[in-house]
Amino acid sequence: MTNGEASTTHLTARFLRMLSIALEELDAVRDAAGRAEYAGLTARAKELERETDALEREIEDACLAAFAEPLTPDELAFHLMVFRSLTNLERVGDYAFGVARDLELLAPRTHSATLQDVLPLVGLLVDMLERLAYAFAERDVRAAREVMRLDAEGVDALYEQMTRASLTRLHERPDDVEVALTAGRMARSLERLGDHLVNVAERLEVLVVRGGVRVPDLRAG
Repeated sequence: MTNGEASTTHLTARFLRMLSIALEELDAVRDAAGRAEYAGLTARAKELERETDALEREIEDACLAAFAEPLTPDELAFHLMVFRSLTNLERVGDYAFGVARDLELLAPRTHSATLQDVLPLVGLLVDMLERLAYAFAERDVRAAREVMRLDAEGVDALYEQMTRASLTRLHERPDDVEVALTAGRMARSLERLGDHLVNVAERLEVLVVRGGVRVPDLRAG
C-alpha cells in the first residue's frame, strides 16, 4: 500500500467518525426532546464537541502531511475535499451544541408544543447525516444528491414552518419574547447545520463525478 492509499484509508475512517459524532449530537437532542428529559444534554453535547475539535486537528495535520508526499491526482482531489470540508463539519458540531444548550435552557420555560417543533427538523437532519456518511464511505453520488434534495425540499420548508410558529406564539404571548427568540435561534441553527452538510455533499459529488479515488476497505489490516 502506498503512502497515498494509506492516508486515504486513514482519513476516510476519521472523517466518518466526525460524521458519526455529529449524528450522536443530533440523536441526543432528538432523544431528549422525545422523552422531554433535558438534564445533562448540554454536557453531553460539549463532550462530543471536544472530540470533534480534536478530530478536526488530527485530520488537518494528516492532510497537511499528505500534501508533502507524492499523491496521484485522484488522491490529491480526495485529500483536498476532506481538508476543505473540515470547517463545515466543525460548524455542524457547533450548531448542534448550540441547539442542545438552547433546548436544555428553554425546556423549563415553555410548553411542549414549542419544543416538539424541533423534532421534525432534527429528524430530517439525522437522515441527511446518515445518507452523507453512506455517500462518503461508498463514494455514492446518488446518496450525496439525496442529501441536497432533503435540504432543499425538507429542511428549508420545516425551517420556515418553525419560524412562523415561533412568530405566531410571540403574537399570542407577547410577554414570551425570550422563548420566541430562543426557538427562532434554534431553528436558524438547524437550518444552517443543513447547509453545511450540503456543502460537503456538493464537494463529494464533484469528487465522484470527476473520478475520485477508489473506496478503501476499512476492514483491511
